[in-house]
Amino acid sequence: MRILFAGLLAALALASPAEADDTLRIAVGQRGLWDTSVAELGQRGGIFKKHGVVLDILYTQGGGETQQAVISGSVELGSSAGVLGVFGAYAKGAPLRIIGAEMTGGGDLFWYVQTASPIRSLADTEGKTIAYSTNGASTHAIVNAFMRQYDLKAKPVATGSPAATLTQVMSGQVDVGWAGPPFGLDLIDQGKIRIIASGNDASAFRNQTVRLLITNAATLAARRPAIERFMAAYRETIDWMYSDPAVFKHYSDFIGVSEATGRRGRDGFYPKAALNPDTIVGADAINADAVAFKYMTAPLTREQLAELIQIPPR
Repeated sequence: MRILFAGLLAALALASPAEADDTLRIAVGQRGLWDTSVAELGQRGGIFKKHGVVLDILYTQGGGETQQAVISGSVELGSSAGVLGVFGAYAKGAPLRIIGAEMTGGGDLFWYVQTASPIRSLADTEGKTIAYSTNGASTHAIVNAFMRQYDLKAKPVATGSPAATLTQVMSGQVDVGWAGPPFGLDLIDQGKIRIIASGNDASAFRNQTVRLLITNAATLAARRPAIERFMAAYRETIDWMYSDPAVFKHYSDFIGVSEATGRRGRDGFYPKAALNPDTIVGADAINADAVAFKYMTAPLTREQLAELIQIPPR
């Protein structure tokens, strides 16, 4: 009887909620880009499980949708939320908190046209339509920066995902599309589309964090230990993505491109430093840009920035 009782206690201990993995729902803007695949790859590679975290991953059409899912509390975490949109929403009272940088610099994104298009550069877009994903996303901010920096007379249009955008470009509904590798590399090789601009052509975002990892203030207060373990796993996943060639097999299985194409996208467009989650690069300039681009009416104070940006330490 004692042995049976001891075995029962052991079983109960193993089943204790304190020992169970934490499930976190995460909304990720844009399925399949290299930088937006950290959560998926880390889960497939067993890294989040090692840290006691199971992710329930929801993919959105862009950073704006991701941001709204976090604000509403329908998910605990958001990945790839546009930095200006987050600053602006927080300034208006949204209960958002930044727990990491997701992407720094705009060199991973490009804008393109059909190969036969007469448009050769952004300067040729007067009266034309130019795509971004969703309102509040980094693509939206970059297009706004294009408009301001080059005094463009184009018409910005929300087109959703890279795949949806391509359909609209190739059917003639939109003149200039947007994409991020590995999406579009095959079409460039086939001569079907031609790049006319990079996200880094928007000088405001060349050396700044453009996308974020976010959570809700209530979630951070209630589940800080789980979020800290999420961030530890996220950091470890990035290290793995740049050190182990086996990651390309997982990536290939995930989005259906060849391992060679996955490697080409990573090596050509996503330097490891750009995915560093530990620093919001250019926070003061971002604060000023959010005002200049009319995401908010006044810069956030030091106290507000300290409340908004709460990156768990390594």
